[in-house]
Amino acid sequence: MAKSKTVFFCQNCGYESAKWLGKCPSCQEWNTFVEEVIIKGPGPSLSARTSGAAVSKTVPLHEVKGGEDLRIITPDQELNRVLGGGIVAGSLVLVAGEPGIGKSTLFLQTGLHMTGLATLYVSGEESEQQIRMRADRIASPHEQFYLLTETNTQVIFEEIRKMQPGLVIVDSIQTLHTPYIESSPGSVSQIRECAAEFQRFAKETGIPVFLIGHITKDGNIAGPKILEHMVDTVLQFEGDQHYTFRILRTTKNRFGSTSELGIYEMTGAGLRMVANPSQLLIAQREEILSGTAIAATLEGLRPLLVEVQALVTPSVYGTPQRTATGFDTRRLQLLLAVLEKRGGFHFGLKDVFLNIAGGLKIEDPSIDLAVLCALLSSYEDLPLPPHTCFTGEVGLSGEIRAVGRIEQRIAEAAKLGFEKMVISRYNLKGLDPSMYPIDIVSVARVEEVYELFFK
Repeated sequence: MAKSKTVFFCQNCGYESAKWLGKCPSCQEWNTFVEEVIIKGPGPSLSARTSGAAVSKTVPLHEVKGGEDLRIITPDQELNRVLGGGIVAGSLVLVAGEPGIGKSTLFLQTGLHMTGLATLYVSGEESEQQIRMRADRIASPHEQFYLLTETNTQVIFEEIRKMQPGLVIVDSIQTLHTPYIESSPGSVSQIRECAAEFQRFAKETGIPVFLIGHITKDGNIAGPKILEHMVDTVLQFEGDQHYTFRILRTTKNRFGSTSELGIYEMTGAGLRMVANPSQLLIAQREEILSGTAIAATLEGLRPLLVEVQALVTPSVYGTPQRTATGFDTRRLQLLLAVLEKRGGFHFGLKDVFLNIAGGLKIEDPSIDLAVLCALLSSYEDLPLPPHTCFTGEVGLSGEIRAVGRIEQRIAEAAKLGFEKMVISRYNLKGLDPSMYPIDIVSVARVEEVYELFFK
């Protein structure tokens, strides 16, 4: 007889309790417990359900043979970079992002371009006809690309045993269900059990698996937190649907760095890799206007030059507005306070609007100096010199602090044809400006920046 019981799961961390609790003792969150009816029927072990591999045995570490770092190189160079050099055999990768951001499109076109590898695309959300319509728009299918529209994990594993693919893509993990647990798809217990089955399958067979997942309204990956602990790599696909740029970040990677990111451009024929994003993020203007500055920043390990736009106008209402797009509003208020205190500028009676062009969200503090110069340019209504970029962090006392990887930033600016770059004076230590075909200007305080460009 099947054993049935009612348990309560924390939707945030997956903590299991026999009764309802107002506060989770594991993650300390309130009102996160949901009731689920669990019916576990008799069935084969997880190993038998997936691949039927032999039982493991304990071995000393020094007797384990060091395996080579075998990776599957995809035609998508941005995906290879984010994964640390390619897809590791037997890895389990979780990909999450906003609805409609392009997760399914990205991995459908990845599978379509893997012409030398048998790829199985498992969809629980779309029909075969819908996927074919998208595939015709993205790329022509090859003979080794297979579709399976199924949500039962045991049927999926049976099909995998028959065709023996080299790569499995599941869209999405929230739609799958295992017959060994009687609860609705998308519940905490189903997501955890389905992920555990795919984890065991990937490790025992050496076939890499990509799991596409949903996120909640708070931006977190839907399902228990243990889902992120079970997988080898967690990728986050970000971007604004009103802009064409998409960013693929890695928040966890057991086989590479978590600092890399890939940049794509959404087009009518799918996602296009952006090899040199700096050229696309800097607007091509025929006339020079005030309130615009170019910042040399870093996204992960990749140097980027982005355009910072500021607008300072007299406040019509009683309370001045502070609006920032792509930049932390609290950081903007901090920079305005520094200009008030150290420079004597009266921003308290002005509306201030700030925008990072291209729809990017920049968290690198090295963009502070460009934001400050854009604010001063709009305040004085004087444009900054053309072909000039900025990098530097602004401190509370008005000093321009040094930033990391200054050589990469200078090299990127020189490659794009900039003639002058303003950096912190503290970055000159160990730096030879004569090595670069660009004029490097160093400043130490906010007052020096004003005297340099606006007096």
